Amino acid sequence: MKMFLLLLIGFVSLNAIAQVKMDGIWQGLIVKDGAKWSESSVLFLEINSVDKNLTGRTREEVTKSDCYMIQKIKGTITDSVSIKFKQYITETKKTTPKITWIPFEAKLSFDTLTGYLAGSYTQLAGRKTTGKITMYRSTAEFSNSEMIMLHQSWRDVFIQDLNQKRKAPAIREWERKNFVFEPIYFDYDKDSLKVEYNAYLKEMVRVVLDHTDLRIKITGHTDADGSNAYNKELSERRAKSIQDFFVKCGLPPHKVVTDFKGEEEPVDNNKTDNGKQRNRRVDFTFI
Repeated sequence: MKMFLLLLIGFVSLNAIAQVKMDGIWQGLIVKDGAKWSESSVLFLEINSVDKNLTGRTREEVTKSDCYMIQKIKGTITDSVSIKFKQYITETKKTTPKITWIPFEAKLSFDTLTGYLAGSYTQLAGRKTTGKITMYRSTAEFSNSEMIMLHQSWRDVFIQDLNQKRKAPAIREWERKNFVFEPIYFDYDKDSLKVEYNAYLKEMVRVVLDHTDLRIKITGHTDADGSNAYNKELSERRAKSIQDFFVKCGLPPHKVVTDFKGEEEPVDNNKTDNGKQRNRRVDFTFI
């Protein structure tokens, strides 16, 4: 059941994101081959398409500088998830003698699983330097002014996301909102975690790690057999077993909150074996 839910989330996510059009504003990084993302420059891309023809603009910003260049672009949509374009007219810029702006052509493809528009570029003059571009859909408006489009602190966050192989913000947010919570069940009077739940719990860990401001709340429960005091302690041990598993999977302790209700919040009748089994559980929620 848990594996089916994970596959369902991936299938729905893939199809929902695949239907997104290329048109709009994208933001990301551009870096020459052989260099690290920490050496990259900021790149914004504006895409407008009619049929398979593409027009728009790029805005390159030098990191930790007020220098920038806006260039018009033209190209084609080569298939439903790929584009090809080149810069051909400088619209406006602010520069210094130490900065050399060379127009480039690029081939980018949209990855429906990660949400990134990524690919390669080749400069159109000089040594024809090559490099890579990785971008994600932006909520910013394209700016023609000298002021930077967004505070460049987002660049450091994005570099961290790339280094840790996180998906694009829109994909991560979609996964958080659409994550399907299911209880984890325990055997009678036991607090040990069953192996069958490992994949599901690891997926939950990944979603939490993908958000700097997200935590997971674990709530332990029991059936009504035994005393109230004992069941409180048992539900606490069940919640703690999940917490320990999360921490072993790399989830920082401060991202985990535990609670334990004992027999106070049953979801089924404690007079039947099936009802008791459904009450021997741990529930989850994002906070």
